Amino acid sequence: MMAQENNLPQSHLPRLPLPPQIMGSEIGSFAYNTVANRLPDIAQRVIDDNKFPPFIANNLQTLIQELPSGEVRLLKDTAAPDIAAWNGYLKPYLGNNWLDIPWYFAEAYFYRRILEATNYFIPGEWQGFDPFEAQKRLGLLTSSQSIHALSNLVNRWVCSAPERHRSNLITLLYISLWGNRADLSLWPAELGDRSNIEIEREKAYVLADDTDAIADKVSRFKAKRIDFIVDNAGFELFGDLCLVDFLLATNAAKKIHLHLKAHPTFVSDAMRKDIHQTIEFLAQHSDAQVQMLASRWQWYIESDRLRLCEDLFWTSPLAFWEMPDALRQQLSESNLILIKGDANYRRLLGDRHWPFTTPFEDIVTYFPTPMVALRTLKAELASGLKLEQIETLNREDPQWLTNGRWGVIQGNLRF
Repeated sequence: MMAQENNLPQSHLPRLPLPPQIMGSEIGSFAYNTVANRLPDIAQRVIDDNKFPPFIANNLQTLIQELPSGEVRLLKDTAAPDIAAWNGYLKPYLGNNWLDIPWYFAEAYFYRRILEATNYFIPGEWQGFDPFEAQKRLGLLTSSQSIHALSNLVNRWVCSAPERHRSNLITLLYISLWGNRADLSLWPAELGDRSNIEIEREKAYVLADDTDAIADKVSRFKAKRIDFIVDNAGFELFGDLCLVDFLLATNAAKKIHLHLKAHPTFVSDAMRKDIHQTIEFLAQHSDAQVQMLASRWQWYIESDRLRLCEDLFWTSPLAFWEMPDALRQQLSESNLILIKGDANYRRLLGDRHWPFTTPFEDIVTYFPTPMVALRTLKAELASGLKLEQIETLNREDPQWLTNGRWGVIQGNLRF
């Protein structure tokens, strides 16, 4: 249990007793493989993708050599805005190796160490440089065909008759869900376009599907506030922005707050600059339909209908029930919050060993407002599934928890 949980009121915690955290030390698990193998590979890719000077490359090589048996230490970039918070998070784990700390903590710490190694917070040539920029850019370039096709659809849908809004919204929810397959921490952009998704065929892979209830709720919205906790840049972000566009254009939402990472993390996680770069990329596209989207999205930002928000909590190692009171208060003002991606889902569940049949809504009772999670499964945790589903999946697709083929759209709309 993180130290912060000890001081939280019961209303800020899940209704159910908290199970153990997932640890990297669980031999044979995806968590173990991540810490022992995937994280060193990601750090090596950072070296390969960037023309860093020798001292930064050496910093990254040192980080690689620490994994997985090196000792956890305090951060050294003392001018960073999150240094005090991080050193507080680290205090209980100092001297442990990377496997003997909670898995999500190890990953968040790793990406923070990438920034330390690349001088992200230190004044100079490399201050503010995104070490994952090349991967993010390639993620857009390799999905150009899908971007073109979806742009045509969305431009028609925002002008469609009101009786079509419900079905179009549901389709966009599925597109937003499966865009999460483009996570570059699992699949590097050079592996090609993973954005070509056949929605009807893919419905069979949605293990829990609350889209009807979500569409019913949104159909009653008029000029509401909706918040969107974003996950990855690239095609996933494009799909998410298409959903945002539809909600604004049909006036279900008067304003949408996008919650973005304050600095690079988890390879492809979206920052404010990734929003602007995506719009710039679309504006330079040869197709007028794509340019039309870019123009509309830019207008939404300039008119403050689409607000870009950052908070260091989103890059912290904390569970979502440990969010600061000020952020919790901000989110409580929303009429609906959409939460994207596997990492955010893990934080919703505290990255713990919940029985897979535990009702999702019984875990997220602490969340301050109606919410929906759209997640492609890439980690060994789940909730809200039926026992017969689990038995079938274990038999027919042993890697179902981590291979990205399966997804959930789960909500807690009981407010």
